[in-house]
Amino acid sequence: MNILLYGLVTGILFGFLMQKAHVIRYDKQLGALMLKDFTIVKFMISSVIVSMIGIYLLSDLGYIKLDIKSASLGANLIGGLIFGVGWGFVGYCPATAVAAVGEGRWDATFGLAGMLVGAAVYAEAFPLLKESVLAWGNMGKITLHGILGINHWIVIAVLTALFTGMFAWFEKRNL
Repeated sequence: MNILLYGLVTGILFGFLMQKAHVIRYDKQLGALMLKDFTIVKFMISSVIVSMIGIYLLSDLGYIKLDIKSASLGANLIGGLIFGVGWGFVGYCPATAVAAVGEGRWDATFGLAGMLVGAAVYAEAFPLLKESVLAWGNMGKITLHGILGINHWIVIAVLTALFTGMFAWFEKRNL
């Protein structure tokens, strides 16, 4: 099967799961921003666990080759601020905005339009940013298991246990 078809199928499945988990609902977005409703956090935790296991399993089996991107504190700080402000203004992050449009919530189209404009501005500014902001705090191609000097499956097992515990804690407190 074509790799693009796999991407399409998994993307549709992910969108379906987002809709079923109600993470594209505005009240859930607002609750997450106000730290009152952790539905989105629980969905992200579940996604991270599945992704960690899936990506490293595919890598270990030789189906994919990992290409670790350099960690840059400047890029993460600026990108995180822009992401957070955008999420606060629009009430959607990129994935939930696309899913919301798919569900017929046309207010999310304004957010998507803003994301496209922002991506275009970034593409034009990239040559200037590459040597300045994107180079600030460049730590190279690092991974948690690489820093710790241990097998990646140990890190995955510990993080899975930690994230599962967080998930259970949120559930116990009805968050």
